[in-house]
Amino acid sequence: MSATRYILLVAAYFAFVLNLPVLEKIYQLASTSSMSFVASSPVLLLFCFVIIFSLFSFPLLLKPFTITLTLISSLTFYAAIKYNVIFDYGMVENVFETNVGEAYSYLNPSAILFFTIFGIIPSIFLSLITVKKSNTLFKAVSSRLGAIVISVLGIILIALLFYKDYASVGRNNSYLNKMINPAFAFNSLKYIQRNYLSAPQAYQPLGQDAKLKPVPNGKPNLVVLVVGETARAMNYRYNGYSRNTNPFTENQDLIAMQHVSSCGTATAVSVPCMFSNMNRSNYHKATASNRDNAMDIIGHSGVALTWIDNDGGDKGIAKNFQRIEVDPNANARLCKDDACYDEVLLPMLDQQVQAKTGNQLIAFHIMGSHGPTYYKRYPRSQARFLPDCQRSDIEHCSDQQIINTYDNTIAYTDYVLALLIKQLKTYTDQYNVALMYISDHGESLGEKGLYLHGTPYMIAPEVQTTVPWLLWIPDQYATQQHIDRDCLKSLANGTQLSHDNFFHTLIGFYGVTTQDKNDSLDIMNRCRIS
Repeated sequence: MSATRYILLVAAYFAFVLNLPVLEKIYQLASTSSMSFVASSPVLLLFCFVIIFSLFSFPLLLKPFTITLTLISSLTFYAAIKYNVIFDYGMVENVFETNVGEAYSYLNPSAILFFTIFGIIPSIFLSLITVKKSNTLFKAVSSRLGAIVISVLGIILIALLFYKDYASVGRNNSYLNKMINPAFAFNSLKYIQRNYLSAPQAYQPLGQDAKLKPVPNGKPNLVVLVVGETARAMNYRYNGYSRNTNPFTENQDLIAMQHVSSCGTATAVSVPCMFSNMNRSNYHKATASNRDNAMDIIGHSGVALTWIDNDGGDKGIAKNFQRIEVDPNANARLCKDDACYDEVLLPMLDQQVQAKTGNQLIAFHIMGSHGPTYYKRYPRSQARFLPDCQRSDIEHCSDQQIINTYDNTIAYTDYVLALLIKQLKTYTDQYNVALMYISDHGESLGEKGLYLHGTPYMIAPEVQTTVPWLLWIPDQYATQQHIDRDCLKSLANGTQLSHDNFFHTLIGFYGVTTQDKNDSLDIMNRCRIS
């Protein structure tokens, strides 16, 4: 067939098949009296795709480009159908920064079947088509221009007929353009341009004036920071959940911040954002990665820093200090399939304490509740809520099974925190010890048809943006840091907090002073005993 017909065929496949999720969403948003408007939406997409694909209609480029795009788009089609995932810039950023182990967890028979039917088979069909060359360059150009002109006229006609409908639906649901497949291609180019083709920013040191406040008993501090993965506040007993998902720490007198919102809905955004001195409203990744973060500033005061990772990467937080990656091959009992239960981190606390002297801040980046293979995040002996979902294609499990499995991950994290606290208690003669736990973002477990996380923040449900934040502050540490625990408990119950507070609070929690800390955002500062 001619190149123009080939382009029309591919455009029709994208418009009428690979964009079914956005067409369904338009149908749901439109009024019952606007079915002609709904029917026009795939035609509008068809015209748009004809124009876009015509720009790539060079003999050696057209087929490789469209086949590659079809293969990748079938995977994003699967994610949109099964999990309601939207591939905006944030999700693309998350994909680029996902390691092999995380990517493997999404592989299942359902995904393979989907990829085969909607990606491989259409691609084989396209590869078997012979695109006829035009006899002359003029004929080739005029044919392509003719298709573009007809498409532009078609778009104008649809705009004239249904402008009010598109304006109304688009104005109130601006995320729809992010749902269009393959929007990921544009966002991927944007990510590559920002991260690999842009001139690097000059590095900005912060907290050069950082000083550690002296404590009355003269002991050094030993603080453990646990950065959770995918834990949502709603499933914590501390936050009013009906199930006891915190049975192991319930008698440790932890302080639980009740109302904490995240900086993003994915690790690639939330982790670097929460450690930066920028708020969610003005966060910029390139800027954050080229300046000191909260841990760097604490390090400037003379504190020894360590980041120990069991979740596939520190997202650039530990670029200036010691970073240890858990090796799955080093512990056959606690590791399998290139992933480890978070218990594997426990011996590393003792190793770090014994290897160093003086003030220490040790951060553990845990696997926590990373999905969709929630069942791989805890040993079978820790399966408290049954039946659970023992598969990665969670859409084949009941909602209750998914919740049971997820709750098991929360309870297992609680178990790990309890063991860390138990270890820290053994060092109270030598150190002033404390622990802080906070999650990067939440998770959808089927509410409103959404699964996993990464939904654009403006439309993300509360379950993806509300996170747990726990503090274990024993009497000795509270006394030395002049912290009023009762004040903190009161603040925890009724104050709206966010990751915006984390940078300043972590620095204040350790007892470090610097001009780069905003005291109004440091929740410790509100409860200091003068």
